[in-house]
Amino acid sequence: MDFALDETQTEIAALAAKVLGSPDDPWRALASSGLLALALPPELEGDGLGVAEVAQVLTEVGRAAAPVPAYAALALGVLPIESLGTPAQRAELLPPVAAGDALLTAALHEPSAPLTAEPAATARPRDGKWLVNGVKTAVPYAAGATRILTPVTTAHGSAVYLVDPRADGVTLVPTPTSAGTPEFTVRFDDVAVEETDLLFDRGAVAALHRFALAGALAVGDGLLAGALALTVKHVGERTQFGRPLSAFQAVAGQIADVYVAARTVHLAVTSAVWRLASGLDADAELDVAAYWFAAQAPAALATCHHLHGGVGVDETYPLHRYSSAVKDLGRALGGAAHRLGRLGERVAG
Repeated sequence: MDFALDETQTEIAALAAKVLGSPDDPWRALASSGLLALALPPELEGDGLGVAEVAQVLTEVGRAAAPVPAYAALALGVLPIESLGTPAQRAELLPPVAAGDALLTAALHEPSAPLTAEPAATARPRDGKWLVNGVKTAVPYAAGATRILTPVTTAHGSAVYLVDPRADGVTLVPTPTSAGTPEFTVRFDDVAVEETDLLFDRGAVAALHRFALAGALAVGDGLLAGALALTVKHVGERTQFGRPLSAFQAVAGQIADVYVAARTVHLAVTSAVWRLASGLDADAELDVAAYWFAAQAPAALATCHHLHGGVGVDETYPLHRYSSAVKDLGRALGGAAHRLGRLGERVAG
């Protein structure tokens, strides 16, 4: 297997880095450069690309610690709808996101049940519609989304419905995050949805989780790389006793630890995304990468803060954007203990 980026992926990564490094509004810049339309089919003026190419955009978003809703819009919205949705659903929901005029998100978590494969939320038929009931937690950008992809349990098994957050019976409660990203607990009380709001149900929840994990890990890969680069620059330029900090053995050893963590996560993420993009079974690789990130990234960012000294706790310095995003992302993955438990379940069969 060859994990090297192809020419298209390399150009996408370079364009995303350039766009995110410009002084323009980064979300509008991503849209105007066509980077939000990569996964749209050609008939919707997209490029017909997939998760591997979208992952390059998300990685650069993480590397820049850019405050944009790319993870929610692309990994939780565009990719699953493009893969699982009907032509009508794709035509209605995807072009506004590609233009930067709309958002999509997904409700992956329930109380004490991150990324639950067996939702406690339910949908039952009545009068030609489906009534959705339940509580979802940690839903990013729910208030501004056009639709919330909502996993539920029905009498026929699990399914994913496209729920309008402005519909009757939907209650949004803002909840705090480390990075200040808008996030909500969402309650559904007999929320009526049409049959046309159903994503292809067989395997839809598992597919949604795969895209969510791949997207989160791509962002996380970029966050670690960006924090490492920022720290290497600092210790190379800051002097102590007439020598750069990087010349001290203790500092070099700690930077090496962060480098090892970042490269380990990068390899695990690259392998998982490659398998998913190739149509192979990627569940085990996604679980491994999610565990490595949840276990290693917080400690690596703590080391980066330590090596920055007082500068590392200055809110005008960008490092806090990386560490805050890592905390939120680790929580979105369910935490290290949860990821290790998932791996144990997989090994045990």
